[in-house]
Amino acid sequence: MLYSLNAKREILLVGNSLPLTFRANFWLVGMARISYRLLPLPIFVLVVSLLFYQSAGLNSEGQYLLDIKSRIGDTYNHLSNWNPNDSTPCGWKGVDCTSDYNPVVWCLDLSSMNLSGSLSPSLGGLVHLTLLNLSFNALSQNIPGEIGSCSSLELLYLNNNLFEGQLPVELARLSCLTALNIANNRISGPFPDQIGNLSSLSLLIAYSNNITGPLPASLGNLKRLRTFRAGQNLISGSLPSEIGGCESLEYLGLAQNQLSGEIPKEIGMLQNLTDLILLSNQISGPIPMELSNCTYLRTLALYDNKLVGPIPKELGNLECLKRLYLYRNKLNGTIPREIGNLSSALEIDFSENELTGEIPIELKNIAGLSLLYIFENKLTGVIPVELTTLENLTKLDLSANYLTGTIPVGFQHLKHLIMLQLFGNSLSGVIPQGLGVYGKLWVVDLSNNHLTGRIPRHLCRNENLILLNMGSNNLTGYIPSGVQHCKPLVQLHLAENGLAGSFPSDLCKLANLSSLELDQNTFTGPIPPEIGQCHALQRLHLSGNYFTGELPKEIGKLSQLVFFNVSTNSLTGVIPAEIFSCRMLQRLDLTRNHFVGALPGEIGDLSQLEILKLSENQLSENIPVEVGKLSRLTELQMGGNSFSGDIPAELGGISSLQIALNLSYNNLTGPIPAELGNLVLLEFLLLNDNHLSGEIPGAFDKLSSLLGCNFSNNDLTGPLPSLPLFQKTSISSFLGNKGLCGGPLGNCNESPQLSSHPSDTKGTSVRLGKIIAIISAVIGGISLILIIVIIHFMRRPVDMVAPLQDTPPSSLVSDIYFSPKDGFTFQDLVVATENFDDSFILGRGACGTVYKAVMRCGRIIAVKKLASNREGNTIDNSFQYAYTMKVTEKCDIYSYGVVLLELLTGRAPVQPLDQGGDLVSWVRSYIQAHSLSPGMLDERINLQDQNTIPHMITAMKIALLCTSMSAP
Repeated sequence: MLYSLNAKREILLVGNSLPLTFRANFWLVGMARISYRLLPLPIFVLVVSLLFYQSAGLNSEGQYLLDIKSRIGDTYNHLSNWNPNDSTPCGWKGVDCTSDYNPVVWCLDLSSMNLSGSLSPSLGGLVHLTLLNLSFNALSQNIPGEIGSCSSLELLYLNNNLFEGQLPVELARLSCLTALNIANNRISGPFPDQIGNLSSLSLLIAYSNNITGPLPASLGNLKRLRTFRAGQNLISGSLPSEIGGCESLEYLGLAQNQLSGEIPKEIGMLQNLTDLILLSNQISGPIPMELSNCTYLRTLALYDNKLVGPIPKELGNLECLKRLYLYRNKLNGTIPREIGNLSSALEIDFSENELTGEIPIELKNIAGLSLLYIFENKLTGVIPVELTTLENLTKLDLSANYLTGTIPVGFQHLKHLIMLQLFGNSLSGVIPQGLGVYGKLWVVDLSNNHLTGRIPRHLCRNENLILLNMGSNNLTGYIPSGVQHCKPLVQLHLAENGLAGSFPSDLCKLANLSSLELDQNTFTGPIPPEIGQCHALQRLHLSGNYFTGELPKEIGKLSQLVFFNVSTNSLTGVIPAEIFSCRMLQRLDLTRNHFVGALPGEIGDLSQLEILKLSENQLSENIPVEVGKLSRLTELQMGGNSFSGDIPAELGGISSLQIALNLSYNNLTGPIPAELGNLVLLEFLLLNDNHLSGEIPGAFDKLSSLLGCNFSNNDLTGPLPSLPLFQKTSISSFLGNKGLCGGPLGNCNESPQLSSHPSDTKGTSVRLGKIIAIISAVIGGISLILIIVIIHFMRRPVDMVAPLQDTPPSSLVSDIYFSPKDGFTFQDLVVATENFDDSFILGRGACGTVYKAVMRCGRIIAVKKLASNREGNTIDNSFQYAYTMKVTEKCDIYSYGVVLLELLTGRAPVQPLDQGGDLVSWVRSYIQAHSLSPGMLDERINLQDQNTIPHMITAMKIALLCTSMSAP
């Protein structure tokens, strides 16, 4: 008995120093030693076994896992069998243990279980873990530094979660780690410098995070690294030259970061490299010729950077290269003939650079080439006929170059060709008439060339064609029936040709047709009622033809119509009210026709309308007050009609009206509504040639955005408002009013002589000439220069403005601002510019000088006087002109305006839905609420700086003009 008591005391003393779970087991074993002589042996063994099993409890690794579970949200109960009453976690879902005598957890795979919450520091207790996979969940917060205690960890997958904060430095202690994937999280901060300690690492994937800072030079220590992908981050600095030490590297992907500097020559040391992806950074300098040492390279993607210099001819040594993407850089020089040695190449894209010279015929040697893009460069010469031997070619785009000659006939035999884009060159001759016979063409764009002859009739033979654009050529004949019956066709653009015939009614049976452009051709006859069957039509452009008859009311069935232009035709009758059922309309242009009668009040239902042009018709009666409901309207052109009655005061409520309000050349009477003074964005106001009476409202003082106005030939009286523009505007804008005074009209105490001929005021005009020129140069010059720059960089070249003598009479009129009741002559230009005095110069260029001219009718135009020719003789037809702020279809400056708004406001182009959803809407809403004020500018700018803010406001007006509409 004494032995038993001493033994029990010993057991208790020793057991108290052990963990709780082990204490109980130790005590039970001790008790068994005391009593084993009192029981038969078999019964003793059974009792001890049962006692030990029931009392052992969950081991330490199970406890760690339960703590991990406690911080995790498990909506779908994937972890429901994690039972705390189990002795080990080896049977739990996602948990794998070793199979030896003493099993331990070696794998924890909880991927794709919709788990949320955070990761517990208890993870560090799983010291035997070799694989941890928590990918494709919604785990958040920081990655605990305790993970560095998992010293056996080899595979770590944390990708596709919501982890944030910096990568813990403790990760660098995982010397056995071979794969680390943290992609698609919110991890920020730089890569830790100690990452080079992961000597076993072969896979490092970290794309789509918010990682910042430069890449650590220690990356060069990762001799076993085979894949490094960290694109879509905010990594800055240059690519470290130490990257050349990653001797096993096969895939290097750092796309869409902020890398700068040059590509290090040491990149050529990566002789196992198969993929180099550095697109969409700010990398500059030349392409290193040392890349040719990477002989296993299959993909080279360096596009969308700032690379300069020529394409290294040494790249031709990369015999394994399949994809070569160098587009959207500033590369120059010629395309090396050695590129033809890339015998394995499938895709080559050199587009959007500054390459010159001819297309090398050696490209014919790349038998497997399927994609060849060299568009938007400065290439010259002809399209090599040798390209037609590339039997696997599927996509060819040589657009926006200076190519001449004909389209090789052999293209029509390429069976795999689905896209052929050659627009914006100087190609001539006929289009190969067999195009489409063999190839399943999807996209054909040959626009903006000098092509002649007919449209090929087999283009849609294989019924795959979705886009056909042959606009701006010299094509003749009819639209072939094969095109008219092309079921998959979505866009058909044939504008600016010499096509004839009646409106192709069969096109209205095409269920997918969304855009139809037949403008500037010689189509005749009526627009048929079948037009109402084009239910998918969003854009219908028929201007500049010879269509006659009435506009069919079936137009109202086009519920998706956004753009409708039938200007410059011979349409008659009333404007059908049904057209105003097209509630999606944003741009409606009916100018230069013979429409009569009243404008239907239903026009107020077009809540999305941004541009309304009704000028030069024979519309009569009152202007409907419902026009004032068009809250999105930016331009209203109603000049050159026979509207009568008062100007509706409701027009002053169209706060978005910006480009122009033109009511000139009508029969309007009564006073000018003071409410028009609320149009604070308005830039041009034309009320001339009516019968308006009374004073110009003093509320017009608020029209601070106004760039031009014309009140001439009315019955107005009283002093001009104090708006500076009124005080400095040419007297011609006020002539024909017997009672106006002030500003250029002289003192109101004197007898004004406003009805005199403009020649009587020549002295006044001369005295004011230089003042007008200076103001015009500051206000109009900025806009004009910016637009010229924008046009210069457009993807598709803009048609040159025709010489003045060769321009048709209708072209003498701006279809945006002014009504063409009279033309002007060369002598008018001489008078308006005071014999082309230097004070009227807006700018000089390599081929001429641009002058500003204010005509007697109030039109503001820019006149270009060409320089002398190469022989030194003055060019006879040496004048070109363009109306101020003219926006053409080829000038897509909307995106430029958005960029300008970003710079001025400091805001992103995408805004919260409650603030309009986009930056343009936000700016417009702000102006409606607060007017055009400095409050909308970038908050980092000193808003008290009077030297900067006015210029920014001017630039803001330009941006608003750019974003008010795309090309009409």
